Amino acid sequence: MSATRRHFVMKALAAAGAAAGIAPAAEAAPPTGALVEVWKSPTCGCCKEWIAHMEAHGFRVRVHDTGNTAARARLGIPLALGSCHTALVAGYALEGHVPAADVRRLLKEKPQAIGLAVPGMPIGSPGMDGPEYGPRRDPYDVLLVAKDGASRVFSSHR
Repeated sequence: MSATRRHFVMKALAAAGAAAGIAPAAEAAPPTGALVEVWKSPTCGCCKEWIAHMEAHGFRVRVHDTGNTAARARLGIPLALGSCHTALVAGYALEGHVPAADVRRLLKEKPQAIGLAVPGMPIGSPGMDGPEYGPRRDPYDVLLVAKDGASRVFSSHR
């Protein structure tokens, strides 16, 4: 299912639940006012799919189609942890294909950190999980990037 269709289906299900008087699970929504600002190439398809993933999970997104190199440097993400898009949410940097659930956890726990990074573009991560990639799913880690640039595993996806 494409990210656009997935986004539409999730919104329709939420609307149907609201009409039936069923409240969505508290886990489903990010903290109030969570805006994700994204810097990416205007032609990157996987970035667009990651944005659709974030929107489907209740985040608001503002996109800058200007590339992400300057944003990555400005936000303090080490080049070695780079990916195809960089984002900012509630003062935290997000580099690459970070799952919405990990962003929610970051915003809930509020660690002293620069943010989260998924280096490279692992197949199976949000935005890299469409049918064009086939059934392959690579294991990957989401890294918590400390203020000094050091990183540690925040979550693992297998």
